[in-house]
Amino acid sequence: MFQQQYGDITMDMDNGHEQYMNLQLRQSYGLYQKTVIAKSKIEQWHRHYKGKVYISFSGGKDSTVLLHLVRSLYPDVPAVFCDTGLEYPEIREFVKTIDNVTWIKPSMSFNKVIQKYGWPIVSKEQSQCIDQYRRAKSEKTKNTRWNGNPYGQGKISEKWKYLVDAPFGISDRCCHVLKKHPFKIYEKETGNHPYIGIMACESSKRIQEFNRFGCNAFKAKRPTSKPLSIWLEKDIWEYLKENNVPYSKIYDMGYPRTGCMFCLYGYHLDPINKLDLMKKTHPRQYEYCMTKLNMKTVLEWYPLAPKDDVYELYENMWV
Repeated sequence: MFQQQYGDITMDMDNGHEQYMNLQLRQSYGLYQKTVIAKSKIEQWHRHYKGKVYISFSGGKDSTVLLHLVRSLYPDVPAVFCDTGLEYPEIREFVKTIDNVTWIKPSMSFNKVIQKYGWPIVSKEQSQCIDQYRRAKSEKTKNTRWNGNPYGQGKISEKWKYLVDAPFGISDRCCHVLKKHPFKIYEKETGNHPYIGIMACESSKRIQEFNRFGCNAFKAKRPTSKPLSIWLEKDIWEYLKENNVPYSKIYDMGYPRTGCMFCLYGYHLDPINKLDLMKKTHPRQYEYCMTKLNMKTVLEWYPLAPKDDVYELYENMWV
């Protein structure tokens, strides 16, 4: 429908052309073009799986835009919210206002995850490399994680090598246990395939995945649709405002991003220090982090970056 109606706007997003298009070019499109493209990918996914689809809904602004886009075309598509216990209370309250949402839960708490596997810090890639280096049984694996493969990839960054000696566990398995696994169980039980509201600009790994699969990853090990892949942060806010879409009030409390309250991925680049803000807005949860989870020890090893470095990163991220 959308390709017939808008022609060239969507043609450059067809699977056969995606890998040849420049991501930055597509990120420069206006909101109108991006909305048309997103709806065309939503329609393609729905048609391919004959309606056996669902919306992975976190209650955050990105998945709120995704929910609005999908249901503007297919009002009956179910949404699924994973109640990990790490969501801001304002997110949980917002999710309760949305119709047709299935709540699922992980089988393990965050406290048990960090005790068994370790803390999610720096990034998924770095925490994975640190964890694999520590657990490696062969010198070859240790050497690869320390020095990288022949292309210099898959290694602990020089900046973070000191964390190998940290007195606490570090791992990337938190997301898998608390989020990915519950969704996989849901998918197996229902046969539904997910729409996910993530953008390629959020990490180098997501850029790589987009360059490999495009928006609709039909050939991925776990097929997923990411209709917002070429969107930027400013597009999300513009869409919410132009379409008068309600969103969680957590953003009006000073939080630019939500995600899991206790997650430390990217903390060193946090422009506002979400933990200081949490101390003011959610003192009970802050105290739990520092004392019960012993996050204060982690922060002694994992400090914030200088403000100038942080602002430069964020300015470059959304251009």
